[in-house]
Amino acid sequence: MRRILLILLFAFAANAKEADILITGGTVITIAGPDIENGSVAIAGGKIVAVGPSSKIDAAYHAKTTIHARGMAVLPGFVNAHTHVPMTLFRGIADDRDLMDWLTNFIFPAEAKNVSRDFVKWGTRLGAIEMIQSGTTTFADMYYFESDIARETKAAGLRGVLGETMIDFPVADNKTWDDAVKYIRDYVKQWKGDRLITPALAPHAPFTVSEDHLKQVRALATKLGAPILIHVSETKNELQQVAEKHNNMTPGVYLESIGFLGDDVLAAHGVWLTPDEIKTLAQRKTGVAHCPESNEMLASGVAPVAAMRSAGVDVGLGTDGPAGSNNNLDMFEEMASAARLQKVMRGDPKALSARDVLEMATIGGARALNMGDKIGTLETGKRADVIVVDLQQAKTQPVYSVESAIVYAADGANVVDTIVDGKILMRDRKVLTVDVPSTLAKAKEYRDRVVASLKSK
Repeated sequence: MRRILLILLFAFAANAKEADILITGGTVITIAGPDIENGSVAIAGGKIVAVGPSSKIDAAYHAKTTIHARGMAVLPGFVNAHTHVPMTLFRGIADDRDLMDWLTNFIFPAEAKNVSRDFVKWGTRLGAIEMIQSGTTTFADMYYFESDIARETKAAGLRGVLGETMIDFPVADNKTWDDAVKYIRDYVKQWKGDRLITPALAPHAPFTVSEDHLKQVRALATKLGAPILIHVSETKNELQQVAEKHNNMTPGVYLESIGFLGDDVLAAHGVWLTPDEIKTLAQRKTGVAHCPESNEMLASGVAPVAAMRSAGVDVGLGTDGPAGSNNNLDMFEEMASAARLQKVMRGDPKALSARDVLEMATIGGARALNMGDKIGTLETGKRADVIVVDLQQAKTQPVYSVESAIVYAADGANVVDTIVDGKILMRDRKVLTVDVPSTLAKAKEYRDRVVASLKSK
């Protein structure tokens, strides 16, 4: 009998398929379908090769690395659909102000005196650590020196849709519009087709970029085959500025009137979108990045998220920049805030459920970025962007609903493992791809530099 068992064991080993990573025994939230209790995910060659019950998957695969996830949730990595990652180095610089005061009197001056290639390098490293630690695997960025941000993002192992900011006044990396256009051409050429990095054009907003320049961006994006990231309808002040310049049109109507919108555009915020504008975005397949905590922090308003989703708009979640408009990159907080704000605004506790915002943080953001075929769910054939969330902590116990525990009780510190494209970026809370001590030390240095720069005239 023992001999027969050994023969069967050797036969099983011989027939088992090879995997790089096997995550086993957790509650697998595929997002694409029902949750799988005691489930497994097999990863090979950067892709998910199998998802299902552990009893089935574990018998079929032999892995180089096995992650035991009993008592934990296994789910797609979060997609932060809108942020300005290097602004981690400005974290807390000017809190408790409205957007225009915050931008014109604090952020723009601080950027003019401090932002450089070295600044964005260290700011991106700091942001990468925070995102890896809190389960974000893909982020959409708008900032300066974006090619340098791309290098740091790739080195950290994260996936990024990275937009070079274009704006109608001199900034840190490009002093003229023509300089920005040249930079964009070179940047897209350098990074297009990269496995982790998607280069993008990022005109700042309808009130900071002229009509002619927005049309130029639209044409250039089409020619280069690159997506567009832009702020739209974030504040009432923006609505007023656009109306004064463009015949009383709202930002969404104005952008549609110049042929700007399309399925390659991601509009950040959308707080003051009208019902007609929402219909237009749905028709144009333009995605929206909802940033609830930023909108709260700057008192910008509450976006009509439930209405957008009902109309068929792809809505993702974003943290915005961590410099007074939010102060962190934790997508768990965004999920909880998004759900609660819609409940209050609509007077309906069912307006946005835990499952709804979990979808927004994963497949919603992926679709808004035109990446839904690659990431956002745990399905065979998709890129292996996976996180493991510990639900055994006091703050998440007892667990009656896994989705509820993740959205309303957990936070970024519950993430124990982060995997992107089949590569482990964090294992048992230890970040493996970025030097944490040196980055934290540099962040403190920059804090002193920024303070000194704001005191000087």
